Amino acid sequence: MRSSGLRWKSIACSDPDYWNQLTRCAYAELSIRGIPFERQIPIPVEYKGVKLDCGYRADIVVDETILIEIKAIDSMLSIHDAQLLSYLKLGGWKIGLLINFNVELLKHGLRRRVLGLSEEATL
Repeated sequence: MRSSGLRWKSIACSDPDYWNQLTRCAYAELSIRGIPFERQIPIPVEYKGVKLDCGYRADIVVDETILIEIKAIDSMLSIHDAQLLSYLKLGGWKIGLLINFNVELLKHGLRRRVLGLSEEATL
C-alpha cells in the first residue's frame, strides 16, 4: 500500500445531475493522474460467521486506503455520514471522503472522516 503524496484535486464535470457521469469523470481524473484506484468495490458484511451479500459497494477506493463516496443530491444529511462511516468500518478503511457535486462550489460539498478521531476532530 502506498499512501504518500496522495491528494484529492477538484474534478470538473459538465453535468452534476447525473451520478454515472460524475463517477466516470472521477475515474478518468484518477487515471489521468496515475493514481491507483478501484471502483464499485463490494463491501462484505459478516454476521455470526456467515458472509452476507447486502449489495453494499464503495464508489471508489484510492490506493487501497481512501474510500470515496460520490453524491449528486440537494443537501447531505446525517444518513450520508452514517453510510460513509458504516462503509469505512465494514471495509476496514480509516479515511473517507464524501463528495456532493450538486453544489455551486465543490468545497461546500466535501466531508472528510477519519476513523479513530473524535467528532470534534473531523476534517
